[in-house]
Amino acid sequence: MQILFFFNFLFLLLHETYKFLERMILILKQFFNIKALLLISLALVFGCQNKHSNKKNFIGVYKGEFIHGNFSTPIQIEIENDSLNYKVYFTSPDQNAYRIPTSNVRHTADSICFELNSDYFSFKFKNKLSEDAANLNASISVDSVIQNFNLKRIIDLKNSDIHQEDISFMSNGLNLKGTIYYPSKPHNKVLYFVTSSGNSDRSASRAEAMTFTSQGYITFHFDKRGTGASEGNWRSSSIEELSMDDINAIKFLSEKLNMPFSNIGIKGSSQGGTKVPYILTKIKNLAFGIVVSCPSTSLLESDLNYWKNSNQSIIEDQYFDEAFALERLIYEYIGGLTTLATIEQAITQNKNKPWFSKIWIPNLNEVEIDSKLQFTPMPYFKKINQPLLIIQGSKDKIIPKESSVSIIKVLGDKQHNSMAVLLTDANHSMQLVDISDFPYWSMPHPEYLTTIYKWLDNLPN
Repeated sequence: MQILFFFNFLFLLLHETYKFLERMILILKQFFNIKALLLISLALVFGCQNKHSNKKNFIGVYKGEFIHGNFSTPIQIEIENDSLNYKVYFTSPDQNAYRIPTSNVRHTADSICFELNSDYFSFKFKNKLSEDAANLNASISVDSVIQNFNLKRIIDLKNSDIHQEDISFMSNGLNLKGTIYYPSKPHNKVLYFVTSSGNSDRSASRAEAMTFTSQGYITFHFDKRGTGASEGNWRSSSIEELSMDDINAIKFLSEKLNMPFSNIGIKGSSQGGTKVPYILTKIKNLAFGIVVSCPSTSLLESDLNYWKNSNQSIIEDQYFDEAFALERLIYEYIGGLTTLATIEQAITQNKNKPWFSKIWIPNLNEVEIDSKLQFTPMPYFKKINQPLLIIQGSKDKIIPKESSVSIIKVLGDKQHNSMAVLLTDANHSMQLVDISDFPYWSMPHPEYLTTIYKWLDNLPN
């Protein structure tokens, strides 16, 4: 009996010992698994930290000159980031491009790549940050062209040289939106950009506005009525009504900045140029006017001049005058100077002519009469007293060749500080018309801005 009890006790003891050892083994296994997991986690954490510490910070503003053969243009790249990725913006005043968002942005430890797409081309940028993070060693590829260049980090994004303020003001019952640009070192002078033709908003003059701001001018432009964020309809408005928006914008600017009109000059191009003398006669204390690519004729005549220059080589010489006569009637109908019946009769008389298919005839039932075509700036040039700079390009296909000479002649001897400049090989947009080694981007005439700067510097204070 005692022996049986002893063996039962021994069996229970061994069983409990086994269960104890089994639990200990399980605890040890869990301990070592946790320890291993902890070590792995620490390794991953420190590994990410090391990897992050080796990654370059691309954030900043980079500027440089892109040169390819006889072509050159300034480029600015702004790199920002959010919680997910870097964002890259492209600026080039020569291309009228300001903070254009790029696409397909991707980066490694020391390189960042992105793409810039236009209507016709895709530009691929590859950029490697230098060891001291002071430069981007960059390249652009488009078609089969690859060009290397260098961009220098100049400032942090928060320390920009130019401050901008978006504003709104009322004009003729319309709420209009615009932007004022303030230089870091202003010289108490303001340049206002007169609105121009078509449906372009303030972005059309943004690059040039910022260029003059970098020269110390406070600049201002706004979305013409019916464009961008502004209310209204520019199509049904007359030149006088659109000019009153410009006048109200200048008055708003003068009050906001507490700046007298005598410290404010105005600049306009094309149709905007034709409004400059009108505005100068309405605000006689304005400092000066700059007109670029401004016709000495009505807007209708300048449009016809463009048609003539564009179609001279398409229509045979012996038929051209006859074709041009019908095209003139069509433009006069659009401008409200003739009747639909007159146009329809002329079309019936000429529809079998060999040149008929080569002229432009809109859908006459959908034509909106545009009285702006009747406007001519010449009567207002005769009345102004402020200094005027007139710039015209020798390769301008829109305005007549004699325009700048006719304007300066009308100004007469009373304008000692006025000047007319003809830029050789410049077109209507003041771009250089020449064979370029990089035809993918436009190139402004090299004397365009320097001509304006020099003239402004020589004006009496």
